[in-house]
Amino acid sequence: MREQTSTRTPDPAPVAAPSPRRKAWRPEADAEAAALLRRLAARCWLIGGRDDELIAAVRRNEHALRSAVARLGWVLIVERDLVRLRKSPPPRPQAWAEQGPTPAACSWFFLLLAAAESMPPRTGVGHLVTQAHAAAAEAGLPVCHDITERRAVLAALHMLDDRGVIERLDGDLDRYLHDDQAPVLLAIHHTRLAYVIANPGTLDPAVDPQAWLKQVQREPDAARRMRRALVDDTCVHTALLDEAEAQWLSQRVRGDDGGPLADAFGLVLERRAEGAAFVVPDEAFRHPHELGPMPFPAPGTVAHAALLLLDHAALHGHTDNAPGPGWRGIEEKAVVEALTAFGARNAAGRGGWGSEYIQDPHLLAGKVRDLLTGTHLARLNPVAAPASGEATVTWWFAPTTGRWAEEGTAQPKTPRTRSRRTTPAPQQPPAQQEGLFDAMNTARTTEDHPA
Repeated sequence: MREQTSTRTPDPAPVAAPSPRRKAWRPEADAEAAALLRRLAARCWLIGGRDDELIAAVRRNEHALRSAVARLGWVLIVERDLVRLRKSPPPRPQAWAEQGPTPAACSWFFLLLAAAESMPPRTGVGHLVTQAHAAAAEAGLPVCHDITERRAVLAALHMLDDRGVIERLDGDLDRYLHDDQAPVLLAIHHTRLAYVIANPGTLDPAVDPQAWLKQVQREPDAARRMRRALVDDTCVHTALLDEAEAQWLSQRVRGDDGGPLADAFGLVLERRAEGAAFVVPDEAFRHPHELGPMPFPAPGTVAHAALLLLDHAALHGHTDNAPGPGWRGIEEKAVVEALTAFGARNAAGRGGWGSEYIQDPHLLAGKVRDLLTGTHLARLNPVAAPASGEATVTWWFAPTTGRWAEEGTAQPKTPRTRSRRTTPAPQQPPAQQEGLFDAMNTARTTEDHPA
């Protein structure tokens, strides 16, 4: 029998699958992504023609940015001529609202949005405002056509222009303040209208506005609430947390949640018994406005008065019924008296305080209150007096206010920081080495701390 020879073609040798192309390592990429995250956290809209370089940088680092904001439950929208970071509501909406637009400006902002939806891509400012008046009438809102209303409408127009929802093509928006039909040509970007509300939710705000607001503001996950607070707020105070939040701060802030998130933003985690904060290194920014809407310390009468009041509270504040260790309280009447005395000492000479604040200490107290509560350095607690029943307000100054110690007093020791491979601790001058959470009960006088 003849041996049969197989005519089957032998299998070809296996060819190795091509390995995915590895991206070139860029040591500066992490720093660029961190700078973009900080910029987007403070400024959520990047518009083509105005922020082209930043938009290009976002495209280069899109994967890293999306990974970081996903841990916060935020949404990053990247389009050809638009970058929009849709964030959650701020941790303390009431305190932040004091620094924001007026309620009238906010109302006209949304009335103009409602009118813009049915307007052509090119329109005059007078036509847009006329349609907004019609929307107000349909909603049953009063329309006055006075100068106060005009200022609110103008503020809303600037807010829309800043977000790129409308774009001024020709003319000056400020002319509307004195002319209903000011020759201002606007471009309306209809596709951006859907991005204005960061958390649209699933309910219909027209049917149940209160339920819609609660849904928008609610975040049931304690870990996500804490991450957002550390990124979006000045600091987190242990005394103001619920049980789940305090447990997260105690067990996870340095581990898989807090530490890596701080690194992604190019920040340094600072942890104390009184709370925690993400601190911005000095080399990470050039101008204070890059850090957010309320830089402090800062120049000006209000900021100077706030600094003096912090020192005054450290010396003369009480600890009765304090929210937690290190908090100092002063009654509002005593706050106004202290600011009046400060104003008398800083009234004259170069760099003196504004006359309107010296003449009206209550006005100054309101501005200082907004600054300190907005930066989470103070909180106000109304208490009803047992005898008269009238409510008195106590200003509680947080332990973080101990960072600005008086000259000539004992300085706290510099806290030790962990070594980091990606984000080194900021190198500051010796006079600024106090930690953010140095206790306010640092020995200042023998009266406060007898031997």
